[in-house]
Amino acid sequence: MERVYNFAAGPAAMPLEALETAAREMTCYGATGMSVMEMSHRSKMYLAIYEETVSLVKELMHVPDSHTILLLQGGATQQFAAVPMNLMTGSGRADYIDSGNFAHGALVEAQKYGKVSAVASSREDNYRAIPAWDAAKFDPEADYFYITTNNTIFGTRYAALPDTGRVPLVADMSSNILSEPYDVSRFGVIFAGAQKNIGPAGLTLVIVRNDLLGRCMPITPKIMDWQKQAENGSMINTPPTYAIYMAGLCLRWLKKQGGAEGIEPVNIEKAKLLYDFIDNSRLFRGTADPASRSRMNVTFVTDSPDTDAEFVKQAAAKGLVNLKGHRLVGGIRASIYNAMPIEGVKALVEFMKEFERHV
Repeated sequence: MERVYNFAAGPAAMPLEALETAAREMTCYGATGMSVMEMSHRSKMYLAIYEETVSLVKELMHVPDSHTILLLQGGATQQFAAVPMNLMTGSGRADYIDSGNFAHGALVEAQKYGKVSAVASSREDNYRAIPAWDAAKFDPEADYFYITTNNTIFGTRYAALPDTGRVPLVADMSSNILSEPYDVSRFGVIFAGAQKNIGPAGLTLVIVRNDLLGRCMPITPKIMDWQKQAENGSMINTPPTYAIYMAGLCLRWLKKQGGAEGIEPVNIEKAKLLYDFIDNSRLFRGTADPASRSRMNVTFVTDSPDTDAEFVKQAAAKGLVNLKGHRLVGGIRASIYNAMPIEGVKALVEFMKEFERHV
């Protein structure tokens, strides 16, 4: 069977080059005589893989020496608790922008550990847009300010970041990390589940400013203590060794594309192809506010849920799979992360044209 175009929101498509390399190396990595899956995480052979992956993150994201890179487990959801446990120890307060389901989940989790203020929210508008914020409402004594840079379910993205002054900016970048350049020095903490733009599920990337280490609450489990993880090279327990290896392969591929700077114009072009067709369609309609549209997750609907379902069914038969919208909102969603080639987006648009003609 030929490979399909996989529009899944995550776990998502990975670069074919990375998958083919992993297939060749599955039973024997280099001259080691064993699979990466079989290696001790403390062995010299595995540590070289680990260190290359960290080095690629540092290079591709231009991570300054003022920040530490951690490769952890638990997904972004674990960081919903780790963030307040590590940071909410000064004033005991934090500001959040409630821009989507995951941002809201993080806000609710943080309320267990201190006082949380939702300084802006688009929840009542079903998260159609990134909410406008008023900097006058920001707490200058907050321990941190939290955002989710891209909202996978609702298909929205921050076009500009809030200026939080001296308050550390914390960002969940799970669904758009490495798809465009960010100035890491602007952030106190960046974290991301790997399963969208970095590699397979099981790995969580955390980048934390060094002066924010060592502040955690006494109740913080050591596995969630960034300071302890930094001191132990992210190896308090066995790390997700194979996921880290796969991330390294995906990052090698991204480096060949010119890194985030090189892939951004490609991502802009892919998103424009799809949005331009939707905006001029008589059948399909975008669900996110145009000013907040995501480049990674394009959400849209037809004139009825039944037609949505028929579209998803027929698309799958054409090798365009995983287009069903999230269960919370329904509709249709095309996730077009870094590894989705422009040919896949073109194929989707052509099928949408065909489907529209016959409805």
